Amino acid sequence: MTSTAAADLIFGLNRVVGLPALTAAAGAPLSAADIAQIVTEADRFCTEMLLPGAQAADRAGAVYANGVVTTPYRETYAKWVEGGWQSLSAPVEHGGQGLPAALWIAMTELGMAADTSFMLGPLLTAGAIDCLVHHATPDQAARLLPKMVSGEWTGAMCLTEPGAGSDLGVLRCRAEPLGEGRYALHGEKIFITWGEQDCSENIVYLVLARLPDAPPGSKGISLFACTKVTEAGARNALRAAGIERKMGIHASPTCVMLFEGAEAELVGEPHRGLPAMFAMMNNARLGVGTQGVAHGAAALRLAEAYAEQRVQGGRPIARHPDVARMLMEMRAITLAGRLLALETALAVDRHALTGDAAALERLALLTPILKAWCTDRGVETASTGIQVHGGMGFVEDAGAAQVLRDARIAPIYEGTNGIQAIDLLVRKVAKDGGAAMRALLAEVKRVPDARLRGAAETLEQATAAVLDAQGRDADAAQSVAVAYLEAAGWVLGGWMLARAAAEDSDAYGLVAEFYLRRLLPRAGGRVAEIAGALAA
Repeated sequence: MTSTAAADLIFGLNRVVGLPALTAAAGAPLSAADIAQIVTEADRFCTEMLLPGAQAADRAGAVYANGVVTTPYRETYAKWVEGGWQSLSAPVEHGGQGLPAALWIAMTELGMAADTSFMLGPLLTAGAIDCLVHHATPDQAARLLPKMVSGEWTGAMCLTEPGAGSDLGVLRCRAEPLGEGRYALHGEKIFITWGEQDCSENIVYLVLARLPDAPPGSKGISLFACTKVTEAGARNALRAAGIERKMGIHASPTCVMLFEGAEAELVGEPHRGLPAMFAMMNNARLGVGTQGVAHGAAALRLAEAYAEQRVQGGRPIARHPDVARMLMEMRAITLAGRLLALETALAVDRHALTGDAAALERLALLTPILKAWCTDRGVETASTGIQVHGGMGFVEDAGAAQVLRDARIAPIYEGTNGIQAIDLLVRKVAKDGGAAMRALLAEVKRVPDARLRGAAETLEQATAAVLDAQGRDADAAQSVAVAYLEAAGWVLGGWMLARAAAEDSDAYGLVAEFYLRRLLPRAGGRVAEIAGALAA
């Protein structure tokens, strides 16, 4: 009945999303055995190196004193670098292994499920690498990327300010020209994940700031790169003013960063920083959606183990009908999210390996759904995991409470889930009059299950309704955007599980049937909510 996350990932990559066939068609074949070996090794690293110390790291936390930030991860991070994991899917020309993004997403899930606080550092570094690959000059790439790809240097994304959260158009950080392509950054950034730490010898900060001649609003934002230690070996004029005391992810240093004339260089074109930064943000959104899956996986691992050994009424509680129902719900939702993350990552690989333009449209459509639906499900599944534990779940020693505490930030950062829903509706679905969504739903309807076809048809009708509302009353349409994204998530989760069951009914038929019978109706409930709201 139960399977491991690694086994599901191997199955999903090889048989559900078809990574071996894609790599073969692109002339860079990876066999099913190759993929299994990579995922197995990633699982071994996470199980042996990250998981055993995660609870102690949470209790110790990151520590700030006299401008210095220390973490519980110095030795662990050294092993990460030694294993070459940061380079997994980075470009070969910058020292990476050039493996598909889908394998990095598999590693992201396994790492996040083992120790979220640790894995946030590599996740943000991967996003910074992606941004520089696409927007750095050849000289910048040659100087910055090799050390980041190896993991010797980390990357940090510096967007948010005390007065500029989701509305980046009002940010005040400024960049003063120094001549010869250099700038001095002045300003304060907050909520900077791994903004300062004692694990790497240097940090590359990607910072949004305004040039003196910048127009107002988001069109006046430029992107800059600066390093903690300059090329001359001196400490740059930037520092951590403190770290946040947070509900969860305690061992991840979330920093207030002060740029006090820090020397920096422009990345990309002046006043075009926001589009460049979106390369990093979209990469991070894919990773954060996967983080939601990982929280479900971690909660499920703990809940299954506890339910098997906790005896009440003469039998393990895993055999009690309501507990069995909770465990099956956790399994079904987590597996649906896991496969959806792989499907989304495969769109990255389809474009990168074959130049398929349609893959970019599919990626754009799936990313906000993955980020929002999976992170909300991660919180819900973590809460259900506590319920399975009963009173012990509310006690920190069991570990289930840490999963819920860590999970709660994921629906907030990298664009709140409400923003993801509006992005889905306004920028992705409405952009082409719903054509990309209808094409996706046409694929869903090809699965031979009447329940899934019916749900897809209902979602198609809802798509038409929200697009009509968007044209008449944008605020009314956006008020149902979350319900629309949720409906899409439940339908696509069913699609992924039905595909898994078609490949191996013995292993995945029961969980797929549970989802389609018990959970897929939630999509209809969300569509009904949309209809009621728009009719009011």
